[in-house]
Amino acid sequence: MNNSTTAVAWALRPALPGDLETIADLRAEAMRPDLERLGRYDDHRVRQRLRDAWAPEHTSVIEVDGAFAGSVTLRPVERGRRLENFYIAPGVQGRGIGTAVLRSLLTRADEAGAEVRLIVVQGSAARPLYERHGFVEESQDPIDVHMVRRPVRNASAAVTG
Repeated sequence: MNNSTTAVAWALRPALPGDLETIADLRAEAMRPDLERLGRYDDHRVRQRLRDAWAPEHTSVIEVDGAFAGSVTLRPVERGRRLENFYIAPGVQGRGIGTAVLRSLLTRADEAGAEVRLIVVQGSAARPLYERHGFVEESQDPIDVHMVRRPVRNASAAVTG
């Protein structure tokens, strides 16, 4: 899956069992600043939570120029999809890849009439990205913000970046 409107060529491929530890490492790196700010960072725990919930059948690896650049899980749930483990490697951040990948996933969810839910850590820099794409807060606690995006009938109008 490639998005020609992005200056960087990216693709999604199905996750393989061998991708687990690479994704766990990226998760730890990505979540560390927010979890440390909240006094909740534990290197082993942040990796183990991914291992415990690993769903390779619903996970895609993001590649840029054929190399690992991130991951995203779009897991089917009772009333739609749950977006999880959406991480972009630091070396390719800021190049529109996260926006392009999210736009692509939300277009597919809209076509299926599926709402999408996610959890973002309090104060995360990712929250504005999700809000720009139509996610709204459902609830929050001291650590997490639970967000939802209802399906849009005219998908092209809703997933602007």
